[in-house]
Amino acid sequence: MASSASLRELQRDLENKANDLSKLQKDISKNHHIRKKYTIQLGENELVLKELDLLNEDANVYKLIGPVLVKQDMAEANANVKKRIEYISAELKRLDSTLQDLEDKQNNKKETILKLQQKIQSLQAGKGKA
Repeated sequence: MASSASLRELQRDLENKANDLSKLQKDISKNHHIRKKYTIQLGENELVLKELDLLNEDANVYKLIGPVLVKQDMAEANANVKKRIEYISAELKRLDSTLQDLEDKQNNKKETILKLQQKIQSLQAGKGKA
């Protein structure tokens, strides 16, 4: 009788851990999606920086603000793009460390679930013999 109660408790615990694992996997997926978006933005900004480097110093540079193109100083445009690249790179590093943390948690959760499953199986096997 006590073993069936402990078995139910273990199964409930297993269910909770599986739900936690599912949440972690969703977080990892969301992290990958955001990381992909930042990686694309980084590539676009690096391309803009290369284009700006190709221009002459006296070239006209315009920035799109809403529906209007506004003339912008070349040095200011360069500084803005470099600042954006720095920000995006920092965000990517932050996302990488978050991803590593989430993956570590996911692996620990998987190990815990595996141990719980083995414990449940051994209890069920012992119950079947009795």
